[in-house]
Amino acid sequence: MAGKSSEATGRVVSIASVLGAAGARTAYEKLLLIREFENKVYDSFVAGLVQGTTHLCQGQEAVSVGTVMALRDDDYLTYTYRGHGPCIARGMDLEGAFAEIFGRSTGVSGGLGGSMHLTDMQLGLLGSFAIVGAGLPVAVGAGISARERGIGQVSMTWFGDGATNIGAFHESMNLAAVWKLPVIFVCENNLYGEYSPILSTTPMQDLVVRASAYAMPGVVVDGNDVVAVLDATRRAVARARAGDGPTFIECKTYRQCGHSRSDAGKYRPPGELDAWMERDPIVLFRNRLLAEGLLDKAGLAATEQRVREEVQAAAARAAEGPWPEVRPLHDATYAGTLTA
Repeated sequence: MAGKSSEATGRVVSIASVLGAAGARTAYEKLLLIREFENKVYDSFVAGLVQGTTHLCQGQEAVSVGTVMALRDDDYLTYTYRGHGPCIARGMDLEGAFAEIFGRSTGVSGGLGGSMHLTDMQLGLLGSFAIVGAGLPVAVGAGISARERGIGQVSMTWFGDGATNIGAFHESMNLAAVWKLPVIFVCENNLYGEYSPILSTTPMQDLVVRASAYAMPGVVVDGNDVVAVLDATRRAVARARAGDGPTFIECKTYRQCGHSRSDAGKYRPPGELDAWMERDPIVLFRNRLLAEGLLDKAGLAATEQRVREEVQAAAARAAEGPWPEVRPLHDATYAGTLTA
């Protein structure tokens, strides 16, 4: 049914049934990679290594991992300025990502894009967008391209709850529905649009109802449960590949940090952050891995240590990279040679 919420339907699935043992270990490693990457970006910002600002996603890792694991290598992705998570989940080179954020020429975009414009066309990462909601129409365009190729590709776009109030969101949802495009709309509803709580800008908390305006199937999932996110996304992707059109997935989640590095998050009511920290997606998944016997404490500790060392080493190498020169900036900006 279009626009129907399926959160809290009682659908409980085991990790093994959705991911298998190997997939469970991969998912845990991806969750850790994103968390350690974001923690290191924060430390690097404090140390003066980050060029410009950055928007971190600690607490939202399960959305990135659960959605990306449902994709093929040739699918397309667009995401927000809080987009490190999808990039790392997709397999972006860690050193290249750090170097880009540090503004070095060894970055994935030559150090010219920074934190808010991580891009890797080889991975189908069409780009993050500093403008709220700007990735949605790009994802629709990629969906048109995918449909015309006829080889089963899909396009996936991430956006925050605040983006559902802008014109590009509604235009993109409408066109994708009318043309039955293979687009997956992933809303990361973290309850705040920058500093504003959702009910101060939007007349409902369950944004999935907006899918019904476009006769589009919609589902609400626990965005801190990587298994639930993956399970819902696989069904949406299968529907898109079959030619049945787009799906709207609302992931209820929470950012553990402020909006950006200048935001201490003092606008949040007392106890709210503590309550969400008890539902940290990495801790929840770790506990389930132990409960289902897919990893023991020694295996978890070894994975955590290996990931931590990998991230630290990648950041150290990136910080030694050379700065971009003026000429590459010119060539990346203008189509031809400028004359006086």
